[in-house]
Amino acid sequence: MDQSFVRFSSRITHLQPEGAYAVLARAQELEAAGANIIHLEIGQPDFETFPHVSLAGVRAIVTGQTRYTPPAGQRELRAAIAAYARGQYGLDCDPAQVVVGPGAKPLLFFAMMALLEADDEVLYPDPGFPSYPAIIRAMGATPVPVPLEEERGFALDLEALHNRLSTRTRMIILNSPANPTGGVLPAQDLEKIAALARERDCWVLSDEIYSRLVFADTPPPSIAGRPGMAERTILVDGFSKTYAMTGWRLGFGIMPAHLAHRVTLLITHAIGCTAAFTQQAGLAALTGPQQEVTAIREQFRRRRDTLVAGLNAIPGIRCQVPDGAFYAFPNIRALGRTSAAIADILLEHAGVAVLPGTDFGACGEGYLRICFAHSPATLTEALRRMSRVLADLAPSVGSRAE
Repeated sequence: MDQSFVRFSSRITHLQPEGAYAVLARAQELEAAGANIIHLEIGQPDFETFPHVSLAGVRAIVTGQTRYTPPAGQRELRAAIAAYARGQYGLDCDPAQVVVGPGAKPLLFFAMMALLEADDEVLYPDPGFPSYPAIIRAMGATPVPVPLEEERGFALDLEALHNRLSTRTRMIILNSPANPTGGVLPAQDLEKIAALARERDCWVLSDEIYSRLVFADTPPPSIAGRPGMAERTILVDGFSKTYAMTGWRLGFGIMPAHLAHRVTLLITHAIGCTAAFTQQAGLAALTGPQQEVTAIREQFRRRRDTLVAGLNAIPGIRCQVPDGAFYAFPNIRALGRTSAAIADILLEHAGVAVLPGTDFGACGEGYLRICFAHSPATLTEALRRMSRVLADLAPSVGSRAE
């Protein structure tokens, strides 16, 4: 075919692969050539899906639950999610506000599709999940990055947020606990953001996929529970991180019922429905025993402490203790190289795959994202390799650190 015939829509010409998949591909090339690679680049639990959850999915297949389901999700799962939202977030939630999808990403995508026009602006965190600006641009809207402040636990720069609000601002995206930083937004920040959203009459899309992976004694607050915010918030969550179900593809959104109806229409025409057996597995996850969730969170806490202590022992690196998720986001500026250069050095010479902070936005320069959803032995070996290789940069580290 004559390639001049091919003309792609402007909605997709900006799309790029996620950095994690690019690093994974290069790491796999090295493995094929005989290298031993420690994979700390992909963000997923290393645990298997809980046995009772997997059995519920298998049982659903064996008993014939392999046909179409309602586009918004099965009634019993939506009811269970509404009950979960009342307990986890303190929301007065009705099943009519719940939409189930094949993963959390479709809920991000369809919520933005339902609300954004071409001349709208959307504020989002930088560094942040790369799908946010990609989806915003795909809708024809304008992404407006808001930097995170390392000295405040990677909370949003509220002054910058305020200054970047405009008459075109249609939506603010929040992610707490956050990918890639592990930061959790303080309650007082949520109050200020909620006040701005009410004052400017804009939507908030709150990505809370890591909400069960918080290392404080109490669950993190959700902006959806703030006064006047339920009617202007889309809360997106899912099963991938909490229940080690990344490959099951099951997520949900909680939003005003009139928006849920519109999002359901988009799901109807774009996806059709979510697999019945996957939904039955999710129902078993939500309504079954939760002790394993607590136990896994404690394992992640110990792994976090191992990794952060080891990183802070390497000259030229400083790393805050993340409050949630399973990522560390160490500051490597004192090493005197770009984030991409350090990530390449670690992959090629240490056999440790990590992501440069710039895979998550321009404000990620000077940082790495390292996933600690791995055994303590794996993390200890990764730290040993990193320390050995980065020691070669010690002269530049010493001169910059003094």
